[in-house]
Amino acid sequence: MALRETLSLLVLLLAYLGLALGGLPGYRMNRAGVALVGASLLVLLGALDLEEAWRALDPSTLVFLFGVMVLNAHLGYAGFFGWVAEGLWKRARTPFALLVLLSLGSGLLSALFLNDTMALLLTPLVLRLARGLGLNPVPYLLALMGAVNTGSLMTPTGNPQNILVASLSGMAYLDFLRALFPVAFLGLALQVGLLALLYPEARSLRPLPPPPPLRYRLHPGLLRKGLLVASGLLLAFLLGYPMAQGALVAAGLLLFTRRLRSERYFMRVDWELLVMFGGLFVLTEGVRRLGLAEALLPLASSPLGLLLAATLLSLLISNVPAVLLLAPLAKTPEEWLLLAGGSTLAGNLTLLASVANLIVAEGAGREGVRVGLLEHLRFGLPLTLFSLALLYLWLA
Repeated sequence: MALRETLSLLVLLLAYLGLALGGLPGYRMNRAGVALVGASLLVLLGALDLEEAWRALDPSTLVFLFGVMVLNAHLGYAGFFGWVAEGLWKRARTPFALLVLLSLGSGLLSALFLNDTMALLLTPLVLRLARGLGLNPVPYLLALMGAVNTGSLMTPTGNPQNILVASLSGMAYLDFLRALFPVAFLGLALQVGLLALLYPEARSLRPLPPPPPLRYRLHPGLLRKGLLVASGLLLAFLLGYPMAQGALVAAGLLLFTRRLRSERYFMRVDWELLVMFGGLFVLTEGVRRLGLAEALLPLASSPLGLLLAATLLSLLISNVPAVLLLAPLAKTPEEWLLLAGGSTLAGNLTLLASVANLIVAEGAGREGVRVGLLEHLRFGLPLTLFSLALLYLWLA
């Protein structure tokens, strides 16, 4: 093997190790930094030139992701998520009803908006509510973790890997929704049953006192505009309008405003995620150039093998890199959906398997509430195994 190919292979191995660990030991880089540095080193080594690296980017995916982030930022400033959470929790009359409403509500919100965003916004609200009602917050935090992962499976806008699958496969929004909504809904019902079984206090039917007021600011004007644009975007998706194009138009309409400075929107855009996506596109092109993806063919030669490969790779190197590596092996709509499902549902297996899980756990930890690895595993392991089995049986 030529020296250039050997060094390129070493760069790729270190990059995927960094993606798996969330950074390289001894270096102050997160996943976005690792992906960008890895991509730049491939260009430096001549594995591909700058023009080829540029062509490796998928503009539809990046534009789609950016547009959804701008919409989320607008609704966040409008107070939409706090308003919805308060409306759901006012209807929770018992601890079990709260568990059900939290699971279904946060799952649906994650299907419409990015799951990591929902984890970030809802964690402090769940903690405040559980404490105000005198409830053990742990089962409700686990419910939030499971719901934002499982609920995000429903739609192409639920999480970054679904955005990637929808963009690369060209699958229509309605087809994606029709195929995976039943799996996600049954998965949410399954998690309610598991948590009720594991935590007797969460299945209690004793009446709860009135919920404490949640602190958030509601801006009616911003809310009306955000809901109007979000409804129009969803309708456009359902009618088959190109998703990246629709997201870009929605972002433009929201940024055309006299109420909020554009800088405030851009402050809430997850630029690190966009940079990581860009770097990963280049790294994946490097994998293709070196023929490394061929090693995955025996593992993913059947629908079941593809599902298992998506699940295992998502646990090893994170879900978005796993989808990019396995995408060339998906040929049929069912295989694309298995790829989306395996990479998403793998996030429920362990506390460390999903960024959304870590967001909830770290937010709770700052408030003195600990969710341990084993406590999550006894909930996440059966949830993941049953959900993956259900996904395969539904699509196979």
